[in-house]
Amino acid sequence: MKEFARLDRLPPYVFTRVNKIKMDARHAGEDIIDLGMGNPDMPTPKHIVDKLVEAARKGHNHRYSASMGITKLRLAISKWYKRRFDVDIDPDTEAIVTIGAKEGISHLVLVTIRPGDVVFAPDPTYPIHPFSAIIAGGDVRRIPLGPEGDFFEDLMAATKQTWPRPKILIISFPHNPTTEVVDMAFFEKVVDYAKEHDILVIHDLAYADLVFDGYKAPSFLQVPGAKDVGVEFFSLSKSYNMPGWRVGFCVGNPQIVGALRRIKSYLDYGIFQPIQIAGIIALNGPQECVKKIVETYRARRDTLIDGLNRAGWPIKRPKATMFVWAKIPEQYIKMGSLGFSEMLIREAKVAVSPGLGFGEYGDDYVRFALIENNMRINQAIRGIRKIL
Repeated sequence: MKEFARLDRLPPYVFTRVNKIKMDARHAGEDIIDLGMGNPDMPTPKHIVDKLVEAARKGHNHRYSASMGITKLRLAISKWYKRRFDVDIDPDTEAIVTIGAKEGISHLVLVTIRPGDVVFAPDPTYPIHPFSAIIAGGDVRRIPLGPEGDFFEDLMAATKQTWPRPKILIISFPHNPTTEVVDMAFFEKVVDYAKEHDILVIHDLAYADLVFDGYKAPSFLQVPGAKDVGVEFFSLSKSYNMPGWRVGFCVGNPQIVGALRRIKSYLDYGIFQPIQIAGIIALNGPQECVKKIVETYRARRDTLIDGLNRAGWPIKRPKATMFVWAKIPEQYIKMGSLGFSEMLIREAKVAVSPGLGFGEYGDDYVRFALIENNMRINQAIRGIRKIL
């Protein structure tokens, strides 16, 4: 009872320390502006909520559902991919509904690697990408990602130096936390690389819709041959303000989708059916709500970037996601992201995410989540300006 082997391989959660300082300050009556966790603050669009309520009133929807997702939702997923990316998805063999993207990625990695297998993941990156492999008993090789380096050069160098050969490459663009974006040429290189080295690709497309300034995020599956080597995940959490609903899906290679379907048949009975029905409405219904959500994040991005630049903290304007990835000002960089984040809470009354929580290569950065309104963001800027 004293030893739990899988937990022994998981490091202490970096964000816990910052969260404790934040909560202690709030319990002491301080007004802390929380720009830390990427937890959307806006409500789910009314037409989606109304459908949930309607479906929840029908008793037959209260029974066990299907672990792979109900047929109509998988059809909606296929149609959405065709409309968005002109990619054909077979709803029966190439699509599966997941309890959010996080659950799907975790269980897919669990079913596709053996203990000791190597998984490649960027650093910094969303924690479940590398730690899904750790939980499954695999080993992770981290590939630096950021404006200073060349991801593909580092990827090729890691491939030559790694034994046993890597089994999976997990990527996500637009990227959390760095906000890096890519074009179709990037994904073409990924597909060629995966075929040459016999590597399975998992692409997390959670921020497909949160794009600005004319940029459009491509799908990995738009590349000819992408289905031969991998799958793509999407989540309704960000595009439709549905984070707590836990609705996502995986599409692509039928063998990989089939593996996920098989393990999920042992693990769960699927999402509550009224939520799946509401998900159909989200994907098939009017998309003006998505445009409003995107515009809100764009306005918040501009408020934060403009304000920090005026305060003497120069930061580039990201083209995508609901985050701002900010290099720590030079005079504070020796503190590291954890120490700097703690100082921001104590002295500026602003909570952010330390870059170290996303990987060793993130320690010179902090991540702002655009989850407060413009008035609160301006209040945060005033607090930060005082310490700068």
